[in-house]
Amino acid sequence: MSIFTGAGVAIVTPMYENGEVNYDKLGELLEEQIAGGTDAVIICGTTGEASTLSHEEHLDVVKYAIDKVAKRIPVIAGTGSNSTETAIYLSREAEKYGADGLLLVTPYYNKATQKGLKLHFSAIANAVKLPIILYNVPGRTGCNILPETAAWLAEHVENIVAIKEASGNISQVAKLMSLAGDKIDLYSGNDDQIVPIMALGGKGVISVLSNVAPRAAHDIAASYLAGDVEKSCRLQLEAIDLVGALFCEVNPIPVKTALNLMGREVGPLRAPLCEMEEKNVERLRAAMERYGLL
Repeated sequence: MSIFTGAGVAIVTPMYENGEVNYDKLGELLEEQIAGGTDAVIICGTTGEASTLSHEEHLDVVKYAIDKVAKRIPVIAGTGSNSTETAIYLSREAEKYGADGLLLVTPYYNKATQKGLKLHFSAIANAVKLPIILYNVPGRTGCNILPETAAWLAEHVENIVAIKEASGNISQVAKLMSLAGDKIDLYSGNDDQIVPIMALGGKGVISVLSNVAPRAAHDIAASYLAGDVEKSCRLQLEAIDLVGALFCEVNPIPVKTALNLMGREVGPLRAPLCEMEEKNVERLRAAMERYGLL
């Protein structure tokens, strides 16, 4: 059984002006997401600025989200690292807290060979019992999980059950699904490719768009799953302009800016991320107005 189907929000981590995590606001955002139809919460991923959270903060945020959501929908903890030992530590702690699954990004900076990826992910998976979603985002990490490698992991490691594909390479995704489609659940990691990924057998999306439009992201995936491909495609295309604006600077700069424009008061970004360029703020604002968010 899939960890979730539909649209899971890759949720932001709200902060006070002094840079500390704003747990009260995080609680509000989680309640809004559940009320808006979001199918799962992915906490401490890229959009949650996990790379600039201390290990203590990272685990505190994970625990807070698990406790707040209280099993109403699945909570998937981002526990990946470029250190296998660190990823095992974070994963074991998230499992203790009651996470429903783990999201493991490929090692960044030091990268890994395909052999190294097999060893890295296998070691983490064997240290826990939770279902694991691999996270392939070579544009950020410089490390690409090849289809053959993902297929091997799905075949040989029992609790590696899914992959978030954010390579943008539809041909690669098609090859993966031809090799392992019956053994691995597929989620789009790009909001502009929900329908194309689902057409290849995807179960849904791990979404940035969901932060500002949870119902819309849910409906794109739910319509496809219900067999209404025409509606799903229409909703996907209607969101393309907004999605483009949400990624006109590096994520999560635009989405945090968008939430602040909506009055959600999610606060600043942690360095080295910085405030959005004014011309891009205007592009984002205009796209949000066209989409009916402002």
